[in-house]
Amino acid sequence: MKKARIEDLYRADGKAELVDGMIVMDSPTGLLPGFAAGEIFVSLRAYARANKTGNAIPDNAAFIVDLPNRKSLSPDAAYHIGPLTMKFADGPPVFAVEVRSEGDQGSAAEQNMAKKRADYFAAGTLVVWNVDLLGEDVVRVYRGSGREPDRFGRDAIAEPAVPGWSMPVDYLFPED
Repeated sequence: MKKARIEDLYRADGKAELVDGMIVMDSPTGLLPGFAAGEIFVSLRAYARANKTGNAIPDNAAFIVDLPNRKSLSPDAAYHIGPLTMKFADGPPVFAVEVRSEGDQGSAAEQNMAKKRADYFAAGTLVVWNVDLLGEDVVRVYRGSGREPDRFGRDAIAEPAVPGWSMPVDYLFPED
């Protein structure tokens, strides 16, 4: 079988990544995970506009990386330092957010998330947030492979992933 290339990823119909030579499609998410990713993006965008140090990137953008098993990443939200073009970003974001969907629970899902986090760090991402809206630790902040994450629950302010930026965890949930 012929291995897929970045050119093939441009033709993918929907959110996808290039992993192990194959285009891997990502299914749509539920409203609450989408809301949470959107809130993170909006907060990052306000920070980026005020500080002019990078750009907030919403869901479905691709970052080209050069790893043996992976050629792209597509986080649910990200912070990128570099030019914005019509093409995929050349290189990883400095900060990436992965929001778990309802089906992203259990040991198999955790193994997949750990593998993807390792890819982020191998590619050069500095901080990865794992957002689990069903968990007690809503935001887990990873800063490198092998390190224990910092954990933040409701009523906490998640530690900055980008210098000078932080976000109340409660913003990830709609107001009651």
